[in-house]
Amino acid sequence: TPVPVPMSDIVFTFSTPTDADLPAIERLTEHAFGPGRFAKTAYRLREGRPADHSLSFVARVGTILVGSNRMTEIRIGDQPALLLGPLVVEPAFRQHGLGEKLVMKSLDAARAAGHRVVLLVGDAPYYQRMGFVKAPHGRMKMPGPVDPERLLYCELAPGAIDSMSGRISRAD
Repeated sequence: TPVPVPMSDIVFTFSTPTDADLPAIERLTEHAFGPGRFAKTAYRLREGRPADHSLSFVARVGTILVGSNRMTEIRIGDQPALLLGPLVVEPAFRQHGLGEKLVMKSLDAARAAGHRVVLLVGDAPYYQRMGFVKAPHGRMKMPGPVDPERLLYCELAPGAIDSMSGRISRAD
């Protein structure tokens, strides 16, 4: 008979993603967000652009991918920045701090690589504990509809946001 394992005994491992992880990441993202994700402005900024694997992370239980986040280069006006997302965790593992750990690993890697600002579109109460704050209203403009209450940023270098304003665009 199988013996139940308490969730607190589960070991999660974190690593940067590989190209071989991309199908599992896509399945997890589709499961979490469905086809409506394609219409979102943040998705459109990432569309067709590879995530920076050195700044993105996956979480696994054994060999099974159970969480993922991606970091993609963007521009705010003429300044380089990063876009975090999507952040996705398999529903059965959402109460274990995996999302926060994935985000913090990406922020630490981005800071170490010399990046200055990370943007995302998400829930302020969740992301505030990771250092994100609401973007100053009207100072940065997404290329499509976004609830301004959900446009958040995290400074990786003090004062970095002070010189950033304008249209948010792909880093092509």
